Amino acid sequence: MRKCDNAKGLKAFYDAIKYGPNHLMVFGGVCPSVTSIIAESLQGWNLVQLSFAATTPVLADKKKYPYFFRTVPSDNAVNPAILKLLKHYQWKRVGTLTQDVQRFSEVRNDLTGVLYGEDIEISDTESFSNDPCTSVKKLKGNDVRIILGQFDQNMAAKVFCCAYEENMYGSKYQWIIPGWYEPSWWEQVHTEANSSRCFRKNLLAAMEGYIGVDFEPLSSKQIKTISGKTPQQYEREYNNKRSGVGPSKFHGYAYDGIWVIAKTLQRAMETLHASSRHQRIQDFNYTDHTLGRIILNAMNETNFFGVTGQVVFRNGERMGTIKFTQFQDRREVKVGEYNAVADTLEIINDTIRFQGSEPPKDKTIILEQLRKISLPLYSILSALTILGMIMASAFLFFNIKNRNQKLIKMSSPYMNNLIILGGMLSYASIFLFGLDGSFVSEKTFETLCTVRTWILTVGYTTAFGAMFAKTWRVHAIFKNVKMKKKIIKDQKLLVIVGGMLLIDLCILICWQAVDPLRRTVERYSMEPDPAGRDISIRPLLEHCENSHMTIWLGIVYAYKGLLMLFGCFLAWETRNVSIPALNDSKYIGMSVYNVGIMCIIGAAVSFLTRDQPNVQFCIVALVIIFCSTITLCLVFVPKLITLRTNPDAATQNRRFQFTQNQKKEDSKTSTSVTSVNQASTSRLEGLQSENHRLRMKITELDKDLEEVTMQLQDTPEKTTYIKQNHYQELNDILSLGNFTESTDGGKAILKNHLDQNPQLQWNTTEPSRTCKEPIEDINSPEHIQRRLSLQLPILHHAYLPSIGGVDASCVSPCVSPTASPRHRHVPPSFRVMVSGL
Repeated sequence: MRKCDNAKGLKAFYDAIKYGPNHLMVFGGVCPSVTSIIAESLQGWNLVQLSFAATTPVLADKKKYPYFFRTVPSDNAVNPAILKLLKHYQWKRVGTLTQDVQRFSEVRNDLTGVLYGEDIEISDTESFSNDPCTSVKKLKGNDVRIILGQFDQNMAAKVFCCAYEENMYGSKYQWIIPGWYEPSWWEQVHTEANSSRCFRKNLLAAMEGYIGVDFEPLSSKQIKTISGKTPQQYEREYNNKRSGVGPSKFHGYAYDGIWVIAKTLQRAMETLHASSRHQRIQDFNYTDHTLGRIILNAMNETNFFGVTGQVVFRNGERMGTIKFTQFQDRREVKVGEYNAVADTLEIINDTIRFQGSEPPKDKTIILEQLRKISLPLYSILSALTILGMIMASAFLFFNIKNRNQKLIKMSSPYMNNLIILGGMLSYASIFLFGLDGSFVSEKTFETLCTVRTWILTVGYTTAFGAMFAKTWRVHAIFKNVKMKKKIIKDQKLLVIVGGMLLIDLCILICWQAVDPLRRTVERYSMEPDPAGRDISIRPLLEHCENSHMTIWLGIVYAYKGLLMLFGCFLAWETRNVSIPALNDSKYIGMSVYNVGIMCIIGAAVSFLTRDQPNVQFCIVALVIIFCSTITLCLVFVPKLITLRTNPDAATQNRRFQFTQNQKKEDSKTSTSVTSVNQASTSRLEGLQSENHRLRMKITELDKDLEEVTMQLQDTPEKTTYIKQNHYQELNDILSLGNFTESTDGGKAILKNHLDQNPQLQWNTTEPSRTCKEPIEDINSPEHIQRRLSLQLPILHHAYLPSIGGVDASCVSPCVSPTASPRHRHVPPSFRVMVSGL
């Protein structure tokens, strides 16, 4: 565009007014600066000006330029066309990028007024002077997808280079810029683009698909114009006559401008002819305001079809045709046009091409998507849960059916039923954990938050509370040092489990009353669409939370942890009770270990996978299934196997032990405690009968001893010798280490006596053999009587334990031969003869 010389233009105009003939109209005006000055002064001369090339929006102000008309649409004329295009593709959010030049700024301001009230949002307005990259980056940051640009072709190259650097091109973006640039304008600015490190291929890649908007130079309709020629015929004639001179985009508007002037003068003359003033058009002068108004009104009434389309003025502005072109494969292709008179947009079929499969979105479409639990995953875990509940039901049936069997009866069938009930409640909670917003409503989900927490908590306490109550009973019986008869019925165990559940209920009721669980929705950062669509997915995830979630969970975890520690303590204390039917300490320890480890791992992994509901649900469900299954199997499978293979294995050994060493102040003494099975009254009666029988046998042996004593007293002078084998039996009896204190004293006296008489010959069998004088004194009747008074009590205490007698230190029947070192069995020997000692 040539630079305008304002001084020369104004001088030419004023010279024509002053020195030339009277002019009826002014035709022309290309430079905006000169045209605006002339148009502003025309009202003083009553002259109407018609321009065919001045497109500046400034001249559209009718208060300032009331006598100015133009056959070419102004730069603002593209804004209604842009509005129509935006509505056609349903783009309701745009951004503007404007060069700091008055021409472009005024177009942007007018566009803002056009879009205002049309439900189209201008989300960001950016302007630049020399470097557009900062503005382009801001547009991207504000998620602007449809960019309306107003800048010249030199700046256009910089803009698209910045767009390439910011990746603001392609299927997600649409640039709409002025379409009046020179043909192949990008070739002219190629050198400058390279200087900014934007190569030609990069520039072309960013330019691909932009839409240019400009007025239509010639109409595309094949209709005869006011001149009798079609626009196509006119174009051929124009090209033939310009004889090598470069084409001008305004030649059609100049041609139509001549016709506008002709039609205006014709209507003015008709108006003057119809009036009573009998004034001619030739009588016009610059002070004739009336004739000037007649010409002005005739110009406003212009309406005909010219080579540039329908020529109509609205407030002095040409209502022309706006064309849309698109940059495709390094060339601009016409893709549509807008008729300002009819306010219609016509898109040429199959000509406009977008980079994607559909037009770009005006913003990043955020699709809020609720992250759901996969239906196949829920089905699989539900199937496993149902299998677990079937297994629990089978254990329940087995426990009820065999409740009268000694093995089951001794293991507290009622407590076993509670363990199974707790396991089934834990299983049932899995169904509730898998129900989310895809299955139930928001209100129902909020209710499920509370229900599933209650069920899981109560189920856990019921199962492990019953197990620990059983173990506590074993601990209470076998830790009773005084061995008093102690009977703990199942009713008391039920009270213990009920107390544990009551604590649970207190915690849960306070939780529900003070800070109930609510449904909360957590929104995560946007993710690209897996299907490749031009949308972003914002995942939503439902949670059951409240204001003080950490505190309440801490209280529940602390209580459950203390319950687990109590169970571990009981299992450790009763580890030596060797009655499988009563003692589950081994299996409780295994259950606590597995449940503890799995709960810790499950809680940690579940917290880390909060944003992945499928993984979280899978982990929670598997932990519950594993813990419930392993607990039930550890409790019931050994009983099932024992009952099927050897029903009496757990109860056939009627002699059992439980030993506890208790330190006292005197470290030299220890108390041996014999355990008694309180579960069988009949067994106690049997032991009492056996004890009575043994006491009767002791009485008989006492009588035998008395007879031996009487015989010895009747023949005191008779000397009896003990055979070699009988001596060995007597020696065994006297060497026993389980005598009582009185027995040990007697043995010591006898041993000392023997040590004082080493000359004794116990193996002498010849009665004729005589001893020396001291021996005869020893075998005197007095000595024999004294020795018997010492030996008989010793013998009495020596053989009683060997036949199952009652020790003086034992207050209960000694039914186990191996229960104490004092009760070591010694084969009884009744052939005792006392020789002359």
